Amino acid sequence: MRESGLILDGFLTRVMHALSFLSRIPVHDSFFQGRKVDMLAATGVFPIAGLLIALPSAILVSILHHAHADPLLTATLALAVTTALTGALHEDGLADTADGFGGGADKERSLTIMKDSRIGSYGAIALILSFMVRVAAIAVLIRELPWPASAASLIAVASFSRAMMVWHWHGLPPARQAGVAASIGQPGTTDRNHALAYGIGIACGVLFLSYAVVAAIIAIAASFAAAHLFKRLCLRKIDGHTGDTIGATQQITEIVMLVALALLA
Repeated sequence: MRESGLILDGFLTRVMHALSFLSRIPVHDSFFQGRKVDMLAATGVFPIAGLLIALPSAILVSILHHAHADPLLTATLALAVTTALTGALHEDGLADTADGFGGGADKERSLTIMKDSRIGSYGAIALILSFMVRVAAIAVLIRELPWPASAASLIAVASFSRAMMVWHWHGLPPARQAGVAASIGQPGTTDRNHALAYGIGIACGVLFLSYAVVAAIIAIAASFAAAHLFKRLCLRKIDGHTGDTIGATQQITEIVMLVALALLA
C-alpha cells in the first residue's frame, strides 16, 4: 500500500513539474520543496500536462455552446485562454523558428536570429497564420460537432501535440550547447515512449468517442507526418533541435491536427 502511494506521489510530482514548465498555472510549493526536479523524467508526462492546460478551454467551449454563443467568438476565446495559460510559450518558439529558418542563410545565422528576442516578418506572419487557422478550425468543430466532441477535441490535440514535442526533442541532437533545452539534456527512450503512449492513448481515447475511427487515425497520422517533415527540416537547417523548434513542433502538430479534424468533422 505504501509503495503504491509513493508511486502515485512520484507520478503526480512529475505531472506538476511538467505543468510548471509548460504553463503559467500555479503549482504548489510542496511539489518542489525537498524534491529533486527532474525535467527529463517530467517530459514523459507532458501529454497529461497538456490535457490539464486544455481543460479550461474545453470547459469554456461547453459553457458557451449551451449559451448559444457564436462559434467564431467561442473559438477565439478558447484559444485566448490556452495562450494565456501557456504564456505563449510555444507561439514564441514558432515565431523564432520562422524568423531563423526564413532569414538565416546558414546554421550560425539561423541560430543567431532565433536567439534574438525581437520578432521579424517571418515570425509575425507565422503567428498570424497560426492563430487564424486554429481559430477557424476550432470554430468549424464547434459548429459541426456536438459540444462534448468539440470540447474533447481540444484535449486530444493538446495532449498529442505535447507528445510530439518530446519525440522531436529526443530524436535530434542539440543545435547549440547553450539554452534551456540543451542545459536540461535530452529525454531518454523511456521518457519518449511514455510521452507517446500517453499522447496517443489520450488522443485515441477521446477522438474514438467523437469521430469515426478512420477519421481519428487520419488526423493523428497527418499530425505525425507534419512533425516528421519539420524534424527533417530542422536537421537540414540547423543540424538539430533548440527550445524554439521544440515549441514550434507543438504548434505545427496542433495546427495540422485541428485542420484535419475540422475537414473530417
